[in-house]
Amino acid sequence: MKTTAMASTVKDATGLKTTTSVRQFRVVCDEPVESGGTDEGMNPVELLLASLGSCMTIAAFYLAPSQGIEVQEFGVELEGDVDPDGFMGMNPDVRNGFSEIRITPHIKCSGTPEQAREFVKLVESRCPVHDTIERGTSIVCTDIIVD
Repeated sequence: MKTTAMASTVKDATGLKTTTSVRQFRVVCDEPVESGGTDEGMNPVELLLASLGSCMTIAAFYLAPSQGIEVQEFGVELEGDVDPDGFMGMNPDVRNGFSEIRITPHIKCSGTPEQAREFVKLVESRCPVHDTIERGTSIVCTDIIVD
């Protein structure tokens, strides 16, 4: 059964700081001072890495019982390469977003090392954020509201 996630983002009055509301939660994004922000939160591409790591970690603990594996610890180190020359329009041959994201999962579980590796592959294949990034998702602008 399909569900729809919803979020709403607004920019603060000064700088580049934004606040996104989802359900009863708020997330602040900003840019470092050297990029014109006030450094009051992660920037959006850092938040994307955080979303991927969080989703994989949640997926690991969610999927473990159905796989007969007891996970004591699971975490993910993530790093991604982004060249601001694309976003800033300085080089049309450079992507605007990440050119590569590297993940290093860490797992402590009841299985053998081979079972742990296979389980992490399952986590990667079932993680919604991993799927969205790896396979891409169409983005549709349904309307533009001019106030």
